[in-house]
Amino acid sequence: MAKAQQPLWLGGAAASMAACFTHPLDRTKYCMQVLSSKQPMLKALQTFAIRDGIRSLWSGLSASILRQTTYSTARFALYDVLARQVQQKTGEKLTAGSTIVCAGIAGGLAGMLGNPTEVVLVRMCADGVKSPSQRYLYSNAVSGLIRIGREEGVGAFTKGLGPNIVRSILMNVSQIAVYTSAKRQLLVNKLMPFSEGVPLHIAASLVAGTVATTVCAPADVLKSRMQSAASAEGKSPGLVKIVRESLRTEGPGFLMKGWTPAWLRLAPNTVLMFLFMEQLQRLVAAKTL
Repeated sequence: MAKAQQPLWLGGAAASMAACFTHPLDRTKYCMQVLSSKQPMLKALQTFAIRDGIRSLWSGLSASILRQTTYSTARFALYDVLARQVQQKTGEKLTAGSTIVCAGIAGGLAGMLGNPTEVVLVRMCADGVKSPSQRYLYSNAVSGLIRIGREEGVGAFTKGLGPNIVRSILMNVSQIAVYTSAKRQLLVNKLMPFSEGVPLHIAASLVAGTVATTVCAPADVLKSRMQSAASAEGKSPGLVKIVRESLRTEGPGFLMKGWTPAWLRLAPNTVLMFLFMEQLQRLVAAKTL
């Protein structure tokens, strides 16, 4: 029997709450991906805090929250709708294959919807490691959206769209499908038995966060570099040019650049997101995961 529908806002609310805690790591991850230097993540975090102050670590938070209220709201809401449709037709619980398909479709559509806010987020986060002349200096996310549309045209909102859609599909599949599968496996595991509760949610989300970081790393790096690249003579560098230049200067390892800060950000973010989501689902009595 299909489970009750959760409120459409629930996924975005949980993701936004998690982002408030993990934004400093998120910002550092984007800076690491945009930079060509190999400075350790914790050293970079310390440098930003000393140079610009502790508050600077939350620079771009408005863009992060705006992104979650669009992208994450869409990906979880669409997944819930698709999952319920499949459950209603089959009358059974979702199989692993059905979960992957539903999560992939929802992730791809959400990636397209959330790309404009992703562009603003990457730019606001990367401003801290750029020279003053190259900084965008958006006062907030909404101002950034308006300025991009006015100064560069609506086409700028499609920067990095291809890698972002791929990343969104991979992210949604690796988070939702892995989290759901890990929960099921941990519940029936006889070596270290778990029961429904916070410890189970933390363990399953840690697995999902690790898998998601590794799977999404290449698309995430390419997306960030495309979206942070400034237009030259009205034309932005394409994916092929960015890959070619990155391979020439950094080697193939650039595709995993920033993995550690990405994991340090995504693992706790995934844990907090699913913890908040499970508690919110309890409150609205609409458990779907």
